[in-house]
Amino acid sequence: MPASQLVVRLNVLALGLISFALAAAFVDQLVFGELPCPLCLLQRAALAAAGLGFMLNIRFGVRPLHYGLVIMADLVGAAVAMRQVLLHIAPGDAGFGSALLGLHYYTWAFITFVGILVGVAVLLSLPNSTDSAAAPQRHGWLVGTVVLLFALLIAANLVSTLLECGLSQCPDNPVGYEWITKISEWAKGGGS
Repeated sequence: MPASQLVVRLNVLALGLISFALAAAFVDQLVFGELPCPLCLLQRAALAAAGLGFMLNIRFGVRPLHYGLVIMADLVGAAVAMRQVLLHIAPGDAGFGSALLGLHYYTWAFITFVGILVGVAVLLSLPNSTDSAAAPQRHGWLVGTVVLLFALLIAANLVSTLLECGLSQCPDNPVGYEWITKISEWAKGGGS
């Protein structure tokens, strides 16, 4: 397999893993009712921006500019995740939200962002990884499915955030969907 094909496949794998992380956060929100806080939403946005860089590599060919987007998004995401870790590091602080395997989601987010940075460093180290020979190609249904899943997750997260926060600043400790509550109150009040 040519190096350019391997790099594209690794980009597809990275996009799939990011989609999995976004889907897991979204399922936690919808199934278990844990609404994301503003810092959580920023981490999701950074993860989405990183995924966009990988998606651009898949769709338009591997380019250093696309990896630059991934790296910048990861640095922002890692900083936001570390900020949240530091907010809850005090003894006796239970943290925000539930934990998975003993670590809160924001800790997992920090680990994920660092892992993505390491992955991009490896991808950039591969021979011919950013040559123009890695031009866009036709991909199979699996690649199309991963890209579509990513796009749908981004759209669903945008709608969910709009429902949760409306057009104002999100609450620090969200307890419900602001717009759903307003629509419900409006419907009960007969539109007045």
